[in-house]
Formats: sequence, C-alpha cells, structure tokens
Amino acid sequence: MAGKLYIVSVPIGNPEDITLRAIKVLKSVDLVVCEELKEGRKLLNSLGIPTPIDNLNEHNEDARTPVFIEFLKNGKSIALISDAGTPLFEDPGRKFVERAIEEGIEVTAVPGPSSLMAALVVSGIDFKRFFYYGLLPRKKEERRKALKKLLSFKYPIVFMDTPYRLISVLHDIKRVFGPARRVVVACDLTTENEFIFRGRVKDALNYFREHDRKREFVIIVDKRRD
Repeated sequence: MAGKLYIVSVPIGNPEDITLRAIKVLKSVDLVVCEELKEGRKLLNSLGIPTPIDNLNEHNEDARTPVFIEFLKNGKSIALISDAGTPLFEDPGRKFVERAIEEGIEVTAVPGPSSLMAALVVSGIDFKRFFYYGLLPRKKEERRKALKKLLSFKYPIVFMDTPYRLISVLHDIKRVFGPARRVVVACDLTTENEFIFRGRVKDALNYFREHDRKREFVIIVDKRRD
C-alpha cells in the first residue's frame, strides 16, 4: 500500500503559529521535503523533530519528483513544507503533487498559516470575492502590461512579490490604476515588525520610499469605486 503525502503549513513569521497537528505529522512521517534545506532544518530543530529531510525546489523538481513518488509507492509517508506558510503558493511542489495524484497516492492538507489569508483578514476590505494574481512579471513593461489587463476587474486583487520589488510594484500600480486607488500593503505579517498600510497607492508609495527596507509583503488592490 502506498504511503501518504501531507501538504503541511508552517509559520510565516511567528514561530508559535505552528499547529499541534502539523507538529504531530512532521514527527510521524518518514521524510520531510522542504524548499531550502537551511530553512527546513531550522524549523525541525526548533521543534526537536529528528525526521530525515530532503529538498525540492525549482532547480531539481523534475529530477526529484520521480524519486519521491517511488518513496511513497513503497509505503513511506512524506510531509511537504515551504520556507514559510502554506506550500504551493508561489512555491515549488505543484508537479510533485500532481504526479502523486495521478499515481493514486493519497494527498491531504494540514492547514495553517497563510500570508494570503492573514493579509485579507486585516485589510478591512470586503473579500467575499477576490482575485489572487500572485507574482507579477519581473520586467517593468511586462508588469505594466499585466496590470492593464486587470483594470476591468470588479474584485480586490492580491499580489505577492520579493521584498526588494515593493517600490517598483507600487509605482506601476499607481501608474496603471491611478494614484487614488485604495491599497493595503501588509508587511512582515505575524512578526513583531508587522505593519499594515491602508490608503491611497500614491501615499503608500511615498511612505515606503521614505521607509525603504526589505520587507516581506502582500499587496491588495481594492476594487474600483465608481
């Protein structure tokens, strides 16, 4: 009988946000598969968990997926984690999960922290319906082109990106959506340095230009108010 693949959410900032079930699963599986070994080992060591660990990232997913599938077929269990939060949101592992499902292997989620949901619930924005875009293109012209395609959307739009592109992304949102469009910029969620900006995009851009430093962030662009 094949083993089971667990998709396990881990803290996004505050280490106390790990769930009891996540700890139990990480202790019980035969292997933990993480994105970066340094981050994976740091988490397991902090919890006193001696489970063996291996990595899966954008560079080795094609090569490692068949290896992990065979491991599961042999009756072993795997916990897939990301560096922070819920796996598969802008993280590697999708091909691995798809292959496991194709092979008839049981895949189950161990829910927990998510920067997406954390940002939405503190935003003050009505998010009964929203559009998750994720990472915008790196190049300026491609990014602006992608944003222009979203102008007609009637729902809040959620973006994530790397810390050093916050100013660039805000600048292009201002250029495409206009300076008065309401945004929420949620930074360093769940940490002692958590900061939530709520207001017009032009004011957000001015604020972060004055307080520029690398911060993990989620941007929510509010729907257009006619």
